[in-house]
Amino acid sequence: MNEYVLTTAHKAKEASYTLARMNGAEKDRALSLVIEALREKREIILSENAADVALAKQNGLSAAMTDRLTLTAKRFDAMLATIDDVIRQHDPVGAYTEIKRRDDGLLIGKMRAPIGVVFVIYESRPTVTVDAFALSFKSGNAVILRGGSEAIKSNTAIMKAIKTGLKKAGVAEHAASMVEHTDRALIADFGKLTKHIDVIIARGGEALINYVQAESRVPVICHDKGICHVYIEKDAEKHEAIAIAVNAKVDRPGVCNAMEALLINKDFPHTKEMLDALAAKGVALRGCSRTKAIMPSVADATAEDWDTEYLDLILSVKMVDGIADAISHINRHGSHHTDAIVTRDIALAERFKGEIDSAVVMVNASTRLSDGGEFGLGGEIGISNQKLHVRGPMGLVDLTTLKYVVMGAGHIRG
Repeated sequence: MNEYVLTTAHKAKEASYTLARMNGAEKDRALSLVIEALREKREIILSENAADVALAKQNGLSAAMTDRLTLTAKRFDAMLATIDDVIRQHDPVGAYTEIKRRDDGLLIGKMRAPIGVVFVIYESRPTVTVDAFALSFKSGNAVILRGGSEAIKSNTAIMKAIKTGLKKAGVAEHAASMVEHTDRALIADFGKLTKHIDVIIARGGEALINYVQAESRVPVICHDKGICHVYIEKDAEKHEAIAIAVNAKVDRPGVCNAMEALLINKDFPHTKEMLDALAAKGVALRGCSRTKAIMPSVADATAEDWDTEYLDLILSVKMVDGIADAISHINRHGSHHTDAIVTRDIALAERFKGEIDSAVVMVNASTRLSDGGEFGLGGEIGISNQKLHVRGPMGLVDLTTLKYVVMGAGHIRG
């Protein structure tokens, strides 16, 4: 076992026990000091991020992925605002989800408790460093962060500021750690430490997710790819439908909640206007034969397109016969992340909500709203595509587990 990995994990485990003793006010004070430290180191962090971005461009990283990597002044401020949001959230640790009293007076309850040590693996977005730290810390967990090599300077600078704030608050040094080595083999080593690490949260591309799942003995929660769909029903209001489709694809095409496939009812009367609106925004369209009949300039969609997360200004478009056809396509080709329907028919919306097998289902809203911050969670540590133990955007409560607490007065069995 790699000595660096073992030492890092062991120190995080020890720190997790001290975090479990902290109350909400103590954690909020520490988070406030982290905000101050990040603000003080703002120019250094932005400078290191600029160096990461310059190297990424030199290495040919796509425009959409470079956008994910870039820390603008606005995004830096939003990063600090996320910590503020976490501070305002109720501390879930110690809260009871249920309490029942037996006839003999024995009290049996379920109480929320920290998971312990959370190991987060992610790519590109340095804002995740702050999100993952703040949510893990407020929920009483020690966190080990492993970002991608493309953001190593940014992530290291952010973590130094975080540690400065924690030190001022008198918090255990290893409550938050950054793996500064980008060797992927270290992930496998961390994944074997079942006595030290309690859960792995993996965010990234399909290759990374598959690697983590194959190598880890620690339970893994996957923030997998986002092949998100928007289905336009024939009765959809034109301007609303076009606005939702354009926003879902164009707002930030390099993120997991961006639309990758557009399904349109064959009887929707404004298809050409919708396609024109997308093309005007620079979206490269790939469509089925019925789509090409409406707009001949659209490229042919291949079988591979329906299963592709582009993370770019590319969109596959398919004309469908109705809602049954749309649901079948989404459940077959989607990634169970976020899918939307645009319709004025309440019954069709209810059917879509019930039959789509995804973590988030939108009705008359853009897939870009699938986000922990937008959902009032005080940010998110990821969006889980799987069903256990959590599904969808993960906030504070999702970073806790439950323990039974039994209160007796000399009760015995027999």
